[in-house]
Amino acid sequence: MANYSAAVEPASADLDGIFTALADPTRRAVVRRLGTGPASVGDLADAFPITLPSFMKHVRTLEANGLIRTEKRGRVRTCVLRRDRLAAVDDWLAEQRLVWEQRTDRLERLVTDPKEERP
Repeated sequence: MANYSAAVEPASADLDGIFTALADPTRRAVVRRLGTGPASVGDLADAFPITLPSFMKHVRTLEANGLIRTEKRGRVRTCVLRRDRLAAVDDWLAEQRLVWEQRTDRLERLVTDPKEERP
C-alpha cells in the first residue's frame, strides 16, 4: 500500500482544519451567511435550533481553523468571514481539477487514438 503521508505538503494540515470545519452543515451555513457580511453571534445563532453554548462551539471551531474572526464590542460579539482562507480551498480545488482534467484528457486520447503510446 502506498504511503501518501510522506508526500503531504506543509499546508495540508491547514487545509485539513478548514475541511474539517466545513464538514458540518451548521458551520457551512454560518460561512454562507457571513459571505453576505458580518453578523453578531446572537443573530447567527437565532437561525439554528440549538442552544447558544452549542452554537458557540461551532463559532470556536470556525475561528480556530481561521475561517472567521470575531470581535467583541461591549456585549456584542461580531463574526467576520476570512475570505482569504476560502481562497486557499479554492486554490487546492483548482489544482485537483487540473489533475483530473489532464487524466480524463489522456484517457480520451487513449480511447480515441489506438496508436497513442501507453505507459
